[in-house]
Amino acid sequence: MTRALCLATIVATALASAAAALGANCEQTSVGLTPINDLGAGVYLGQFQGGLYPGGVNAAPPVHAAEGVMRAASGVQPLNADGSPDAGGAYVLLSIGMSNTTQEFCSHEGFEPCDPWTFMGQAAVHPDVNETQLRIANGARGGQAAAAWDSPDEQNYNRIRDEVLAPKGLTEAQVQIAWVKVANPGPTQSLPEANADAYLLLAFMGDIARALKVRYPNLQLAFFSSRIYAGYASTPLNPEPYSYESAFAVKWLIEAQIDQTSGGGIDPVAGDLSYDTVAPWIGWGPYPWADGLTPRSDGLIWTCSNLANDGTHPSTSGEEKVGSMLLSFFLDSPYTEPWFTTGICPADCGNVNGTVDIGDFLAVLGTWGQVGAACDFAGPSGVGIDEFLAVLGQWGPCP
Repeated sequence: MTRALCLATIVATALASAAAALGANCEQTSVGLTPINDLGAGVYLGQFQGGLYPGGVNAAPPVHAAEGVMRAASGVQPLNADGSPDAGGAYVLLSIGMSNTTQEFCSHEGFEPCDPWTFMGQAAVHPDVNETQLRIANGARGGQAAAAWDSPDEQNYNRIRDEVLAPKGLTEAQVQIAWVKVANPGPTQSLPEANADAYLLLAFMGDIARALKVRYPNLQLAFFSSRIYAGYASTPLNPEPYSYESAFAVKWLIEAQIDQTSGGGIDPVAGDLSYDTVAPWIGWGPYPWADGLTPRSDGLIWTCSNLANDGTHPSTSGEEKVGSMLLSFFLDSPYTEPWFTTGICPADCGNVNGTVDIGDFLAVLGTWGQVGAACDFAGPSGVGIDEFLAVLGQWGPCP
């Protein structure tokens, strides 16, 4: 049996169980676990430190953060169909993942027009979203678990090329940002077991990061998210604590890239994640897990009505909740704001710090004449006198 066929069998069995279920387990309003962003320097099961990033904190280390900000400000740029810089070209934000992913990003079926409450639906009508150069595409599909994305030869990538990008007049060479949310169906081993699903998922995610870079050679940034609360689950598709523990897989993936970059060597589970050669820069997207009705530090909760009948997939209100989290993340993160928004302060193109200052002045001089550079925002023929004058004219804090 091929790996893909084996996966399809597992998924079909899990979905059959879901169909036979009577409904979500709405009585399990908490599983007593602390969201890892609130766990901080504390530990899960006495050994797994919390925090989204290393050291029990929720912010990336300075070197990793600087790389992400640099790529957002100057690495992501409009490209033509061949992948060459072109001020009239585009850059693509692509989703990768399973049923939950496509539901939250666009729709149950995965096809446009997207439901208006999803991320793409909300982004389509938000006035601050860049509609000139940014293209958003939903590559996720139902039933496509982690094993369906771990090789560049997987059929999913051909499907995206032919059925998602091509109809929009886009190519794989223009994909520069990805949101990835994947899981393994029917997990049976939780942490701290050596063969826990979180470790298996980490290995898949490492493979996925490398597969994405092969299919999308201009990919700059990949944002990974873990699953939503599954305490209401009434099927074995992906219940707790596996949904909760998927966040550790994401955390460890990012930590593996950070450690490798700082000279710590290649992680034996995640594999080579060098963003100079085989992978994009990797960071957290929105972290959507909260312990049911127990409010997270930011107030996030998951009611039973936010989940569908199986207690695992989001309902319409759950899709809207994650869609709103995604939109807020892409509008506000320093790793996304330069390319996702309309550029209400376009002259802040160099250091993207909310102020037009010497960093932006030097960025204009340093990229003089370059078409499609981060500071190519005013004139039609590359960075030049128009950008120079705009930086001087907008000097000071952005409005």
